[in-house]
Amino acid sequence: MTCLRWINLVLAIVATLPPLAHLLELPNKVALDGPMWLAVQQHLYRGWGPLLSAPAEIGALATSLVLLVVRRASDETRRLTLLAVLSYAAMIGTFFVLNAPVNEALSRWTPASLPNDWESYRLRWETGHAIAALLSGVGLVSLIRARFIEAMTSRQDVV
Repeated sequence: MTCLRWINLVLAIVATLPPLAHLLELPNKVALDGPMWLAVQQHLYRGWGPLLSAPAEIGALATSLVLLVVRRASDETRRLTLLAVLSYAAMIGTFFVLNAPVNEALSRWTPASLPNDWESYRLRWETGHAIAALLSGVGLVSLIRARFIEAMTSRQDVV
């Protein structure tokens, strides 16, 4: 169980880092012109999803689901873990609704074929990552809080 908790927390931390990085760079990215924004999207972020984000997000969701079963006896830790599960599920859903369609569209664009409404795509992509940052933060804080409650409860049981 201790190993599962640590794996879960590590995955939760790693799942939080990419959307948080996107959120922190948002003010600078909205200042980019279309061709520069497209270059950043097509080159800088290549490989992030399949190599880092997706495995961490799916892993955080899966290990949180297992912890939800393990923590079924404690109302407080179960509720916090359920909140984490819902946050990671919503985070993954947000990706498919907001980010994936933009990624698909811009994979076919060139600076010459950039559509006139490219800024609406940028807004959708950035909004998706801002929501993901919020949801991953909620998930991480919920899991950390549940772990602290477990630690405090086990100390009280010893005394």
